[in-house]
Amino acid sequence: MLKNVFFVLGFSILLLLIGCENDVKNETPPRPNTAVDVATAPKASVIDWHTYTTRLVPPKQVDLRPRVTGLITAVKFKEGDYVVKGDTLFTLDNRIYLATVKQLQARKKKAHAALLQAQSESKRAYRLQKKNAISAEEAEARTSITSQREAELAAIQSSLQLAKLNLEFTTVKSPITGKISRALFTEGNTVKANETLLTRIVSTGTLYAYFDIDERSWNAQFSRVENVYKLPVRLTIMGSQTVDQVGYIDFIDNEIDQKSGTLRVRAVFDNKAQALLAGSFARISLTTGINNEKIIVPDRAIGTDLKNRFVLVMDEDSVLQYRLVKLGKRYGKFRAIKSGLEEGDWIVVNGPAKVGAGMKVSPRTVALEVPKLVSDFAFAASDSSSHNEVL
Repeated sequence: MLKNVFFVLGFSILLLLIGCENDVKNETPPRPNTAVDVATAPKASVIDWHTYTTRLVPPKQVDLRPRVTGLITAVKFKEGDYVVKGDTLFTLDNRIYLATVKQLQARKKKAHAALLQAQSESKRAYRLQKKNAISAEEAEARTSITSQREAELAAIQSSLQLAKLNLEFTTVKSPITGKISRALFTEGNTVKANETLLTRIVSTGTLYAYFDIDERSWNAQFSRVENVYKLPVRLTIMGSQTVDQVGYIDFIDNEIDQKSGTLRVRAVFDNKAQALLAGSFARISLTTGINNEKIIVPDRAIGTDLKNRFVLVMDEDSVLQYRLVKLGKRYGKFRAIKSGLEEGDWIVVNGPAKVGAGMKVSPRTVALEVPKLVSDFAFAASDSSSHNEVL
């Protein structure tokens, strides 16, 4: 009997030990916290660049047309070449105009001789009238003839001057210095005065870029600048990611366009090297030079939640918090934060790719390489949203 009791007791103890062992085996060890890179949200001194698109235009552009009708006898320029004001470009058949000049010169001589005779008769009539040899009426008639001869000579002189101008116009000269296009008409073609387009010339020493600044940006950014005309303007042409030219503002319109709510502004660029072409598509960037303190974070730290943008912020207990933010402009790999973050907040540098709000993490502190002054032009050029900040 006692033997059976010991057997049951021992069997029970064995079962108890086996159960405890299974409980120990079934216990799952605690999962380690996810390691994430964190950094404090920095403030940087930012110079904002405002970017606009436009096309380059020449200060002077001429559609060259003849001032007299005639037959082209020669084209005196090389197509696409640079011409100087006064260079001969076309010559027209001048024989008719030369004959007209000679004819009027002969008429002028005849009219001049008639005037001299009339003046002599007038003087003689004056002497005879004093002697009562002729009547007063006859003396007045001779004086009147003198006036007629003077008028006839003046008319012929005016006609001669016009004929000489027409003869001069048979040589078509360049009215400006610049680059010339191709000849639209060549030798043997008859051209009509003030109608036939011969070629086009554009000045190239300097080029203009017109662009429109919206009223809100003008009032907020530029109206308080002491000397807007000294603001530098940077030009980037299509196909180039580098700064090609630096110019300046030289014209600001005198009123806001009521239809578009914009102000027309013009920048001028030196083009003595002839590197720029009129009509080129260009991106114009300018800044007030005013430094603004802004919080900036790596662009990869920003997450998207439907229409919202957010940043994961780590609290004192190493727990991630969802923080809704309003974005500003992009500066290279960084993005300005308008609202939602404070300087010194601990942010998840790599964003919500592997972690989420409410998770406890193991932070790894990293340093963000943020320049003291964010003003690199490449940052502004990368922002294709013009001067408007991203909402």
